[in-house]
Amino acid sequence: MRRIKSIGVAALMVSVSSLHAAQSAYPDKPIRIIVPFAPAGSTDILIRSVSQKLTEQLGQSIVIDNRGGGGGAIGATLAAKAAPDGYTLMATTSGVIVANPSLYRKLAYDPITDFAPVTVIAALPNMLVVSPSFAASSVKELIATAKAKPGTLTYASGGNGTSNHLAGELLKFLAGVNLTHVPYKGGGPAVLATISGEVSLLFATMPSAMPQVKAGKLKALAVTSRKRSDAMPDLPTMIEAGVKDFEVSTWIGVLAPRGTPVAYVNKLNAEIAKSLQSPQVAARLRAEGYDPVGNSPAEMAALIRSESAMWARVIKAAAITAD
Repeated sequence: MRRIKSIGVAALMVSVSSLHAAQSAYPDKPIRIIVPFAPAGSTDILIRSVSQKLTEQLGQSIVIDNRGGGGGAIGATLAAKAAPDGYTLMATTSGVIVANPSLYRKLAYDPITDFAPVTVIAALPNMLVVSPSFAASSVKELIATAKAKPGTLTYASGGNGTSNHLAGELLKFLAGVNLTHVPYKGGGPAVLATISGEVSLLFATMPSAMPQVKAGKLKALAVTSRKRSDAMPDLPTMIEAGVKDFEVSTWIGVLAPRGTPVAYVNKLNAEIAKSLQSPQVAARLRAEGYDPVGNSPAEMAALIRSESAMWARVIKAAAITAD
């Protein structure tokens, strides 16, 4: 009897040792990160910047898999149904997680139960931009034009439920103007449509718009954060520009499919936080308009719960729908 017990204990010790070894070896092959938007948008730009450092730290390649469409729902569904083995992750803007459940009557993924939060990489405001040929050169002039020609001005977004979409709806609500929403499959195409004059305006994420603003291909009118951006300190906030209570910031984070080993989630969290502490990475992100974060999985989970409740109230009050 004692021999059987000893064998059982030995087997358990071997099992635990093997599990520890497997976790210590993680990752031992490339990691795929699904981005539920088209290339060249803010999420794509950020995760590619961070993944370069992660590749060095982990000793494994990071493969970015862009799956745009459906306001991020297509890529999010793919990520939610992926094997929870630590080798498929998702990098996304907050809207896909905290706003989509209130925007869509039916989703093929549940942002709360289908994902394990890893970390928020960075936060960033949006920037109100128009084509250089657009007559308005200030928020006040834009609102006056919109009121003089109800329904004729259009605003682009990277898809239903994205921060671009919600910011446009918030402007309609707070300024009392009638704008027409034109969704695209990602922030990159939305920026290009605004540059060409295909649409009137866009609440672009700063990383995707700043290079175009500096090149003179877009005209910036304001930022949507409560305080001015360090990357463009001369640009007023929407509140300063006269739209009371207008504040929209978004965050970009990494999540894993629910069931991913906690040890893997914690390792990913630590490595991403380490990459953000690199002076080169932090300086590059801030120059592009990002505010590096790198919080814990528990902190990210709490943020998701609080923002989901907040946007549910806003979306209901404004009668916004993506269906």
